[in-house]
Amino acid sequence: MSAWHPVEETTLTVPWKVLASHVGVGLLTEGWTLDVEAPPGGEVRCFPVPVVFDRPFDSVPVVQLGLTGFDLDQRDSAHVSLKATQVTPTFFQAEVWIWAGTRVYSVEFHWLAIGA
Repeated sequence: MSAWHPVEETTLTVPWKVLASHVGVGLLTEGWTLDVEAPPGGEVRCFPVPVVFDRPFDSVPVVQLGLTGFDLDQRDSAHVSLKATQVTPTFFQAEVWIWAGTRVYSVEFHWLAIGA
């Protein structure tokens, strides 16, 4: 029978920063143009939303976006997509993309940034 030997515990410190927030943009947002129908034959449209981190990361974080709500005209197809672009240690840009003919009155999303 072998003797039991205690294992020394070690604690690892993970240097991750996690920041998150909720954003709502729409009719009351300066520059919002997604509430009007684009001319026929138009292309997809985009509204950029700048997001500045409360505390900077030491390196470029990974950013995840999650659509949590939207208000569309009842006659339109529900097509809204989000993309995180221009990610830096202090900032990223969320882009709200819609079809040319879709009229969007507001969009809400959560974001999560994880990095060192």
